[in-house]
Amino acid sequence: MPVAGIDIGSLSTEVVILKKEEMLAQVIIPTGANSKLAAEKAMKEALEKSGLSFNELGYIVATGYGRVSVPFANKKVTEISCHGKGAFFLHPGVRTVIDIGGQDSKVIRLSPQGKVIDFVMNEKCAAGTGRFLEVMAHALETDLEEMSRPSAPSVKTANISSMCTVFAESEVVSLVAEGHPREEIIKGIIYSVVERTISLARRVGVEEELMMTGGVAKNIALREALEKSLGIKITVPDEPQAVGALGAALLAAEEAVK
Repeated sequence: MPVAGIDIGSLSTEVVILKKEEMLAQVIIPTGANSKLAAEKAMKEALEKSGLSFNELGYIVATGYGRVSVPFANKKVTEISCHGKGAFFLHPGVRTVIDIGGQDSKVIRLSPQGKVIDFVMNEKCAAGTGRFLEVMAHALETDLEEMSRPSAPSVKTANISSMCTVFAESEVVSLVAEGHPREEIIKGIIYSVVERTISLARRVGVEEELMMTGGVAKNIALREALEKSLGIKITVPDEPQAVGALGAALLAAEEAVK
């Protein structure tokens, strides 16, 4: 019986359709201003990809920031459970999951059986998230692709000290005005996010194997900097943004047979 998981984040919405643990469809679209419309659009695209009709879905689990906006979901589950479930399914050796999304960051500890045993989320602030990187890129008049390129070891790291996105943006503008090289500022921004992430991770402890999920996992510079700072190899799935939706679909499969 086909089932679906839908993860509505602040910046993107993902849908995964499974049948007997086989992925039939995976869709990622921008959430935009209306979570309900994003959910409907993403589900429609996923159904078209899978060749299924809505009525053929046996169960749907919604997760993420906008899960309350999914009227067609049979159940709504926190993203902590879904990211843990999805990560463990992809790599059963995973014990720590670092998820950096558009508006929040979280670190999840898993048991050897894949159960969530501890987690911590950042405060209600965009610092250290995908939105933070977008704001900083705009301040530098560059794009996220340039922000993702690893810098040479010889490049200095500009000091970005503020924990607030607004104040950090002001720091970046000041550094530009003072004539600091762009690559030094970008490196400073990357390590600013890394420091915030490590601060979260220390609160629950980091145990290998470590997986990074969420859209920011695609930022190569940040990922490499985080690996260097933690001294741990980071596993990144083929599509890190869809791990939450995958976990939701796996939970839907469990519910469908009850």
